[in-house]
Amino acid sequence: MRNWLLPEYIEDVLPHDAYRIEKIRRSIMDLLHVHGYQFVMPPLLEYVESLLSGSGADMNLRMFKVVDQLSGRMMGLRADMTPQAARIDAHLLNTGGITRLCYASSVVHTVPFEITRTREPFQVGAELYGHAGIASDLEIQRLVLACLSISGIQSIHLDLGHVQVFRNLIRDAKILPEFEMELYSALQAKDIGSLQELVRTGLDKRLSPEIRAALMLLPELYGDRTVLARAHKYLPAFPQIKEALNQLEHVADALQPHVSKITFDLSDLRGYHYHTGMVFAVYTAGCPAAIALGGRYDEIGKLFGRARPATGFSLDLKELSRLIEVNDYPKGILAPWRAHDDRLAAVVKQLRAEGHIVIVELPGEDRTNNTCCDRKLVLQHDQWKVVPIQNNQ
Repeated sequence: MRNWLLPEYIEDVLPHDAYRIEKIRRSIMDLLHVHGYQFVMPPLLEYVESLLSGSGADMNLRMFKVVDQLSGRMMGLRADMTPQAARIDAHLLNTGGITRLCYASSVVHTVPFEITRTREPFQVGAELYGHAGIASDLEIQRLVLACLSISGIQSIHLDLGHVQVFRNLIRDAKILPEFEMELYSALQAKDIGSLQELVRTGLDKRLSPEIRAALMLLPELYGDRTVLARAHKYLPAFPQIKEALNQLEHVADALQPHVSKITFDLSDLRGYHYHTGMVFAVYTAGCPAAIALGGRYDEIGKLFGRARPATGFSLDLKELSRLIEVNDYPKGILAPWRAHDDRLAAVVKQLRAEGHIVIVELPGEDRTNNTCCDRKLVLQHDQWKVVPIQNNQ
């Protein structure tokens, strides 16, 4: 085996792709900065217990683990930065009022989320702590739409859900945890056959006929605004479910002018282990999977000593960059080597300050295959001028 080969689903990012990713990252981080989101840089390694706080078994399977040689404890390579941001808010900052945090760095997964994706996503996200109202959900959703727009995504499909619908249907049933997880899996997969079998055989003694009918209806509650009308009509009139549906309507009204399409999915339980309210996924043309995910997760900070209302989003910048067409890697200006030419050095410094790429030609350098530059500095009438490089030069 050649020792330069990389593991499966791990890749180098070469200059053109790295330039595109970094350009998008800068745009997004600048946008988050002016919205008041403070940049944090959590460590790549933490003790496993901290990284798994509130995230459930799925993340445990996705996390690489190593033994800490100093303490003997199990450490993990982060697979998601949301628990780290929650730890920083709850334990390190520990401030009152609202805290806004953002991050941008790599995470690693034991297996890719999809066969076409990398095991080392570049995760960008924003989290808002300390506010429980619909206004903070809207702020986060508007922010993710703005981030995608500034990145160059034109067609945006927003899919909304609310985990409180399912939670309140089974809240008083006292069903066993394993039944709850089987229900969750069947609903998330929209597996009607398995769901029907669960409701008929495993849960019929604990759930009323009204609740069983509502659970069977959830996978069908997917689509446009008529979904909400059907949900209001056919789901039990629990106050929490009514409030959840009203929140979805409110958000749809507010965001409709800013997206190409809005749909609703009341059986979308993605992140059910830690989400506590409204959830959302963003899609775009040319990509079958979601390009951004988010939602409310009010309990994740509890294990860090402070359960605060929280909502946020994250996206994989590597995946996002593949959907965006940008200009080729920018060409530079070739400057001649002049060891003691202060005027030339001053011109090069000024051009770089203006944002131009200036490459100083090294002594004896072979320029035959130099495609990095399309202009050069030449001395004309005792002045250094930038001129185009001709094909035969």
